Amino acid sequence: MPVLRHQLVDLHARRIYPAQVTVNGERIVCVEELAQDAPVGSGFIMPGFIDAHVHVESSMLPPREFARVAVRHGTVATVSDPHEIANVLGEQGVAYMLEEAAQACMTIAFGVPSCVPATAFETSGGALDAATVARMLEDPRLGYLAEMMNWPGVLAGDGEVVAKIAAAKRAGKPVDGHAPGLRGDDAARYVAAGISTDHECFTLDEARDKARLGMRILLREGSAARNLEALWPIVREWPERVMFSTDDAHPDDLLRGHIDRVVARCVAHGLELFDVLRAACVHPVEHYRLPTGLLRAGDRADFAVVDDLTNFRVRETWVAGKIVARNGEALVAYSAAATPNRFRAATFAANDFVMEAGVASAPVQVRAIAAHDGQLVTSEVLATISPTAGVLEPDPASDTLLLAVCNRYLEAPPALAFIRGFGLRAGAIATSVAHDSHQVIAVGASRAAITRAVNAVFAARGGLAVVIDDASDPSRNDLRELLPLPIAGLMSDRPAEEVAAIYERLTSRAREMGSQLRAPFMTLSFMALLVIPELKLSDRGLFDARAFRFVSSVVKV
Repeated sequence: MPVLRHQLVDLHARRIYPAQVTVNGERIVCVEELAQDAPVGSGFIMPGFIDAHVHVESSMLPPREFARVAVRHGTVATVSDPHEIANVLGEQGVAYMLEEAAQACMTIAFGVPSCVPATAFETSGGALDAATVARMLEDPRLGYLAEMMNWPGVLAGDGEVVAKIAAAKRAGKPVDGHAPGLRGDDAARYVAAGISTDHECFTLDEARDKARLGMRILLREGSAARNLEALWPIVREWPERVMFSTDDAHPDDLLRGHIDRVVARCVAHGLELFDVLRAACVHPVEHYRLPTGLLRAGDRADFAVVDDLTNFRVRETWVAGKIVARNGEALVAYSAAATPNRFRAATFAANDFVMEAGVASAPVQVRAIAAHDGQLVTSEVLATISPTAGVLEPDPASDTLLLAVCNRYLEAPPALAFIRGFGLRAGAIATSVAHDSHQVIAVGASRAAITRAVNAVFAARGGLAVVIDDASDPSRNDLRELLPLPIAGLMSDRPAEEVAAIYERLTSRAREMGSQLRAPFMTLSFMALLVIPELKLSDRGLFDARAFRFVSSVVKV
């Protein structure tokens, strides 16, 4: 029987003391407090970290490979919404994730996606209606109703939405929320409908309001949306209602750290240690009724040994009584995954990406999306473009680029809009990770470059592509980088280190072409997410998420 002797971080008694922890099989059989002068190791043994809301698919790794990376950082469980793959493959996609998770080296607690498709204003590959959701909630492996993004449907009493929430209540399972910016009476009605969490708060006042209503507030620090700096005081003000989330973590970020980094930053802000660690380790277990142990006799042996309580460098991670990672290395081998997918064959031409100026020959005013680094929300701005032979071309000089969404499920013309904030002076980037329906989305400084980038993604049946289009050096125009994503067009079947290396190279290429965004591909993937204000682009057109309707790109001729 393994026996560990370290300083023990007791998150129930809020004490730290020397202890001996004895493990037998999957369980802790004894936790014995030792005398203060007893000889123990130099580390601290504590419950493992839990990501309270993450889409595994956004790591571009299938569940087993995601877990193999996460455990290096002391993560022993995640609460994961599989709605990305469900939007591509429907119920088959959820089944795939469950099968993968059953072989993972940590607990991946999946919920039933509540919004597939996310809205009625886009084309998805799969659909889960209320009857299907109710049946899936009977599966004990699916522990909650995942984020209810259709908050307008909740407030309007939409029949399908109400039925899904009612099914979760009958099953005794919590309902996750998603309501960015929702305040006042509307927020109160949303909570009263049965919504228990929100990971979309982007101001402290919003988080405070929702906490007062009884919501659990998830502080999100992902690859694109980063809200920790704005929200960290909520840990001090409402310590028992806080959990931590990465939501969407790309592979390079995941290799560098996970919830361990969030915890270290919170402690650096001067937050009380036990409040932070309870948010990171205890609250998700209690709220979602996870099987994860909390370092008590009789609990499953899920815990971490860390060097200190400042940087939280992880020496060992234990899951179900086994050491699964030591000193930053997983002790579980890489294993290849199956590659289910849905992707039509298509080839596009530059003329497919023409936005007509109509009869105008003078400058045209257009409605453009303004992307913001580190945020999922966008703004609406007006831009002026001078037509070229009756066509509205992108204008890299003013950072007014062309954005295109191409349907990967059905034959249809690309949807087009203009966007600012990406900064590309040349070339284009494209990806089949485009929340939530996961069409192929591209942004570029020319129609020719967009065409090549989109065709590269379609040829690979999913992936990320960069096309370099450098007028100052024509020899570079044939350069192209591609990360294939053969699993639903969302995930790679290669080891995490290989995926991260290619992803970092793609990001570097985008920066060479002028983008200053920290995560240009992640930011691009959210430009099709219609449930986040203000303007987004679906495969059907430019969408105003404030009014929940389509709008024209051309404002004034």
